[in-house]
Amino acid sequence: MAPRIVIIDYHKGNLLSVARSLSDVGAEVEITDDPGKIASAGALVLPGVGSFEDAMGFLNESGEGAALVDALSRCVPFLGICLGEHLIMESGDESESGFCEGLGGVKGTVRRLESSTLKVPHVGWDQLELTEVGRRCPLFEGVSSGAHVYFTHSYALSDDLNEDVIAARTDYTRAFPSAIWNGENLFAVQFHPEKSSTVGLRILENFVRLVPGSIA
Repeated sequence: MAPRIVIIDYHKGNLLSVARSLSDVGAEVEITDDPGKIASAGALVLPGVGSFEDAMGFLNESGEGAALVDALSRCVPFLGICLGEHLIMESGDESESGFCEGLGGVKGTVRRLESSTLKVPHVGWDQLELTEVGRRCPLFEGVSSGAHVYFTHSYALSDDLNEDVIAARTDYTRAFPSAIWNGENLFAVQFHPEKSSTVGLRILENFVRLVPGSIA
């Protein structure tokens, strides 16, 4: 039986490309906005494109955020992608009123990329420089430091994270954390693995292998 992964639907983006890519590497995928299914999932993926504040408003109002936090407390394997990486942090500055509170799964903040010479948003292929943490991280097994992955974002994690959770950095306007690994179960990436060709599929395949019921 294929490992089952729940993709959290918070009505803010196209989830089908993520679902197709996970299916391609052997997962059984369900897209849902049901907090009960999220809370009981064997593994979770939180993708995303859009506004931090809008997404957090929907997660909080729908009960999906509380269900996700509950699942994380039980060490359910989790992968956040792009905005999904941001939402798992303590707060982000993408708000008219200043900082907006996130889900708080990882200590740290999200800030806008700023540059007078480079275009923002950061769109296209860029390098993934693995840290010592990243070289040990099961999500990046078989992935070389310097591999190119696909980005599209205007905000990124700040460097106020604990070094022990930073698995990779990418340099664009600043050297920002582009992948994190917190504990055994929580992974999040700034780039889009579903758009990152062979490297991205390898990363998703590595995540699938961490799901209960998978065959290593």
